[in-house]
Amino acid sequence: MDNLTETKLTSEKIYSGCILDFYRDTVRLPNGGTAPRELSRHVGAVCIVPLLDDGRVIVERQFRYPVNEVITEIPAGKRDSRDEAPEAAARRELREETGITARELIPLGPFYPAAAYSDEVIWMYLARGLTFGEQQLDDDEFLNLQAVPLDELARDVLAGRIPDAKTQAAILRVYCMEHGFEPKQKEAAPGGQMTAACRLSCSAMFSAGGTGPFSHTGRRRSS
Repeated sequence: MDNLTETKLTSEKIYSGCILDFYRDTVRLPNGGTAPRELSRHVGAVCIVPLLDDGRVIVERQFRYPVNEVITEIPAGKRDSRDEAPEAAARRELREETGITARELIPLGPFYPAAAYSDEVIWMYLARGLTFGEQQLDDDEFLNLQAVPLDELARDVLAGRIPDAKTQAAILRVYCMEHGFEPKQKEAAPGGQMTAACRLSCSAMFSAGGTGPFSHTGRRRSS
């Protein structure tokens, strides 16, 4: 099928919250039929990998109510508005959650964390040249900071010990950059496949095995 586009016919806001707005739309399908689509609208968010000169990354341990557990994450947060530039939001969130200011923010690209039901975009950044100051946490925000080697975090991601999606995506992106696995355009593998070097590295890290609540397959382990 050449045309896969769906066209919005109607849209109804069914809930408006502090972070998300929810809509029930009707769309025209590529084959001419119609179908309902329920989705959330989000202002967008950022996440940051704060990398120290010694190769460690500042991460957070934070309780996440929807999944009812404390998880490891990189610093992140939503934009204040759709007008706030992603880089400005990244600098603000990094300063508020960790007290860190960065000399350099390197864009790692955006991704859709839940494209099937949300328009949320998360912009990823690598932060270098870190200066530490005081945290500026919200009244309802509680988290602990840790400095963990980048290689250890990458192994934990591939072993299933870090289930947070943004942390997985950004940590592996930075790991590949730091270890020279950033493929040149002419060396890109066909069909979106990994390069041989990156495949070997991932295979080596997978050999560590998963011991956390998630296996390397992404399925939650039974308790």
